[in-house]
Amino acid sequence: MSFYKGSLRLRIFLSMILLVIGASILIAVVTIFQYREEAEDYHGKRLLRKEATIRKNIDYIIKTTTYPVETDKIPLIFKDKIYEIKDIHNLEIYLYDLEGKLLKTSKASFVKDTTKNSISSKALNGLKQSSSKSFVEQFEENKTGFRSSYTYITDRHFKPLAILNLPYIEDDEFINKELKENLIRLGYAYLFMLLIAIILSYFLSKYITKSLNTISEKITETRLNKRNQKIIIDDTSEEITTLVSAYNGMIDELENSAAQLASNEREAAWREMAKQVAHEIKNPLTPMRLTVQSFHRKFEPNDPDIHKKMTEYSNTLIQQIDTMSSIASAFSTYAQMPAQQDETLNVVKIIKLALDIFNEGYINFYSEEKEIIANFDRTQLIRVITNLVKNSIQAINEEQPENPKIEVSVISENENVSITVMDNGIGVSQENVDKVFEPKFTTKTSGMGLGLAMVKKIVETYGGTISFKTSNEDGTTFKVSFPK
Repeated sequence: MSFYKGSLRLRIFLSMILLVIGASILIAVVTIFQYREEAEDYHGKRLLRKEATIRKNIDYIIKTTTYPVETDKIPLIFKDKIYEIKDIHNLEIYLYDLEGKLLKTSKASFVKDTTKNSISSKALNGLKQSSSKSFVEQFEENKTGFRSSYTYITDRHFKPLAILNLPYIEDDEFINKELKENLIRLGYAYLFMLLIAIILSYFLSKYITKSLNTISEKITETRLNKRNQKIIIDDTSEEITTLVSAYNGMIDELENSAAQLASNEREAAWREMAKQVAHEIKNPLTPMRLTVQSFHRKFEPNDPDIHKKMTEYSNTLIQQIDTMSSIASAFSTYAQMPAQQDETLNVVKIIKLALDIFNEGYINFYSEEKEIIANFDRTQLIRVITNLVKNSIQAINEEQPENPKIEVSVISENENVSITVMDNGIGVSQENVDKVFEPKFTTKTSGMGLGLAMVKKIVETYGGTISFKTSNEDGTTFKVSFPK
């Protein structure tokens, strides 16, 4: 299964190499098999040729002999002639009677050959049952192949006189030598072909997968929130062209969908903002209306406390108007943020300045260095610190621990600046962890829930990140990190 999970280029390369190697092995096996078949045919035909020639010599001797042509006279008829035939054909000759007993042999008399004193029952039965009156027995001794042919010798009237046996050694030395040389030549040829196949498969697989790699890179770079480039590939296959066309069509549809989605999101955002603004404005309008109605009903110009009541009504209206003004300012600030200004400033100094507006004695500041220089908008950095510290103060006021504590620290980490704000307040509940940075989310009875959303937007605009850790026992720690 790992082969199918590999890259397409590697699979094409290995497939072509394996194809060449497999073809080489198959042809080598076929060549060996063919040579063995040819060797079988060669030995069989050669033995038959020798047998036919020797039979002609024997027939001639029988025709010209002065001895009576009978089975028991065979040793006399071939007394000396059998050696001449052996020398001419370089083959041992055995003559047996019709019952399979040895009559005459060309083997020297001082060489004992007890195995040839009689014909084996297998050979004798095979000869008798053969329609061609001939039988060839094959066997192997000491890893050497042998063939032994048996045929009848007849007189002038075709009456069987004796059985001619020709033992034949299958000498494959020449054929094996030729086979070895042929395999060596094939090996050189296929080694050359293998090298050519490696080169061709390398460039072919590279060519085939080049277009696929281009398509893969483009698909990987495809984003919904940006304009994507179409794929332009020339001189490629029909399948790749179809795939490219499908991708380019998808890009067009994606851009249309993205534009429609962005438009819908903007409309939804403005609708949500309008609902939030209307809701927040309605809150102070209700007490203002009640105040005016009460003043209208109870107004008495001759009342001795008229000035005091006027002051109370005026203060109530002014307070609600200030609330409406702060709501408008908060939404305006959130909508316009961040007005980024690349100022080079001392982060340590700006944080101290931001903390000076707080009168709580449990706020502590810590920095390892007196000066950490970074590019950041001064106003926005103060806004970040102020919102985080306010958030911590509210958490402490809800929890009211015995020893309230807020620790603000800043450190330099390589190319980044890290600011942490830690408090021992109530912490964030588990169900609200994912909602902390959402606009208009708040657990307080007052406020609009834009503080932390505002901080997140500022920090991310400057390429930074904001995260937090929280627990009911240890409080909450916010960490802001941004590049210098």
